[in-house]
Amino acid sequence: MRIIEIVDYDPNWKNLYREEESKIKNIINDILISIHHIGSTSIENLKAKPIIDILAVVDDINKVDSYNDDFANIGYKAMGENGIAKRRFFMKDYIDDNGTQKRFSHIHIFDINNKFDIERHLAFRDFLRANKNIAEEYVKIKLEALKNCNNDIELYCNYKDKFIKDIEKKALEFYRKNL
Repeated sequence: MRIIEIVDYDPNWKNLYREEESKIKNIINDILISIHHIGSTSIENLKAKPIIDILAVVDDINKVDSYNDDFANIGYKAMGENGIAKRRFFMKDYIDDNGTQKRFSHIHIFDINNKFDIERHLAFRDFLRANKNIAEEYVKIKLEALKNCNNDIELYCNYKDKFIKDIEKKALEFYRKNL
C-alpha cells in the first residue's frame, strides 16, 4: 500500500519535472503541442504530495496509445482514460531505500481540442500561484484530508473535491481574463 504524504516544498521538483519533460518530448515530440508542470509541486513554497504532475497537449489523443511501450520503457504504466474521457493517464512509481512503494509522477495527456480539461488544470495552477492566501487554504484542506483519510487515496481526493471545484470556477474566470 502506498503511503500518502505531504511534504514541504522542494525546489528540486522543478528539475525533476524538466528531466521528465525531456523524456516525454523524446517519445511524443511528433504529436506534442505543449507540455506543462502542473499540480502542487509546480507552485513554489506550497506543501504537496511529492508527485510531479505533468500535462501534455497533443494534436491527436488517439495516437498516444501507440506510445505505451515507449512510456513503459521509462517506467510509466499506461492507465488509459482513468476516469476522464479523452485523456491518457500514465503513472510512475519507485521503491525507496526502505522498500516502500512511492509514486514519482503522473502524466495527463489531452487532445488540443479538449480545451476545458487543459484550461482547468492550467487555471488552477496559475490561480494558486497568484493567490497565496487561497494556496494556504488549499494546504489546510490537504492536511485535514490526510489526517482523515487513513491512507485511502480515494477518501483523500474526495475530501478535497468540493474545495477544488469551487476554486476551479474562480480560477477559470481568472485564467480567461488573463490570457
